[in-house]
Amino acid sequence: MRIGIIGAGQLGRMLALAGYRLGQRFVFLDHSADAPGGQVGQIVLGEFDDPRRLAELAERVDILTYDVENVPAAAVQEIARRTRFLPPPAALEAGQDRLNEKRLFARLDIPAPDYRVVDDRAQLDAAVDALGLPAVLKTRRLGYDGRGQFVLRSRADLGPAWSALGRVPLILECFVQFEREVSSIGVRSTSGELAHYALTENRHESGILVRSHAPCDAPELERTAREYVERILANFDYAGVLTLELFVADGRLLANEIAPRVHNSGHWTIEGAVTSQFENHVRAVAGLPLGSTELVAPSAMVNLIGGVPDLEGLLALPGAHVHLYGKAPRPGRKLGHVTLVGPDHAALDARIEAVRALLPA
Repeated sequence: MRIGIIGAGQLGRMLALAGYRLGQRFVFLDHSADAPGGQVGQIVLGEFDDPRRLAELAERVDILTYDVENVPAAAVQEIARRTRFLPPPAALEAGQDRLNEKRLFARLDIPAPDYRVVDDRAQLDAAVDALGLPAVLKTRRLGYDGRGQFVLRSRADLGPAWSALGRVPLILECFVQFEREVSSIGVRSTSGELAHYALTENRHESGILVRSHAPCDAPELERTAREYVERILANFDYAGVLTLELFVADGRLLANEIAPRVHNSGHWTIEGAVTSQFENHVRAVAGLPLGSTELVAPSAMVNLIGGVPDLEGLLALPGAHVHLYGKAPRPGRKLGHVTLVGPDHAALDARIEAVRALLPA
C-alpha cells in the first residue's frame, strides 16, 4: 500500500521507518526539501493548504494521513471525499483549535480546566474577573512546545500578554496547580479494534517536553484516562493513534489537550513496547490487525533539544537507543531523542540521569 503523509517532520519519518517493515511505501507533502521525511521517502514540495499539491499527493497514494495538526482542516475536506483520509478531518479540526477541544471535552463529559473565550481586550478583563489569577492566556491555534502562551500572575501582566498574543483568537484558562502531567495514548483501527499504551508521565521545561517515562503506576488514573480516550475515539469513528494529555490535580485527571496523531510522549514505545505507536498507526489506517501494546520493560524517552551530545557517550550507556532526525541545530529545536529501557524503575531513573548528564548546558 502507498501511504501519503502530510508533513515530513520527525514523526512522519518514524511512521515511514515503521511502515517499511510491513511492506508499505510512503510519499510526503512538505514545504521543505530538507525535512526529515526526505531521508526515507519522496517529498511533494508545497504548503499544507495548497489544493494542487494536496491533489498531487492524493493521486500518488492509496491513503492519506498526517504528522502535524496544523494542516488546515478546510483544505483537506475535498481531498477526504476522494481519497481515504485518516484520522478523519473532524478529529484534525478538533485538535488544532483549543476552543474546539474544550467543547469536545464538555460534550463527552471529560473534566477540563475552566476557561473563557477572549476575542478582545474587554473580554480578557472580564475573563480574569471570572476566573481569577493566576491564569494562562493561550492562542486557540498553532500553540506548540510552549509557544502562544502567557501566564498571568497579576493584573500588571494583562497589558504585556495582550501585546504579545492579542492579534489572534484566544482563550483564558484557569491555572492548574498540578502534581504531574501524564498522557494516555490509544489506537483504534478501521475495524474498531482498540489498544492502549501504558499511562506515561511527562516532564516539561519552558513548555517543551524534555522526558517521559512509563509505566506511570497509577492504575485508577490509567483506567479513567483510557475511558476518556475511548470516548474521543468513538466520537470521531477514529482510526489511528490519538494522544490525550492530562493534568493530575488533587488526585483527579483534567484534560489539557488532544493530539490526533502519534506523539512525542510515545517515543518510548519504539523500544519499550512490543509494537511501537508508529507501527500501530500504520496498521490502524491501513486496516491491518493492531500489534500488542504490552510494555517490554520500564521505559523512558529523553529529548535532545537544541544540540546533540557526544554520540559515543550516549551509545555507551546501557539500555540506551539513539534516534537522530537529521535536523540542523537551533535553540529549542528537537533534534532527536534517546529511548531507554531498564530492568526496574531504579535502574531506569539512573539511566535517565546518565543521559541528562551528557546533554549540553
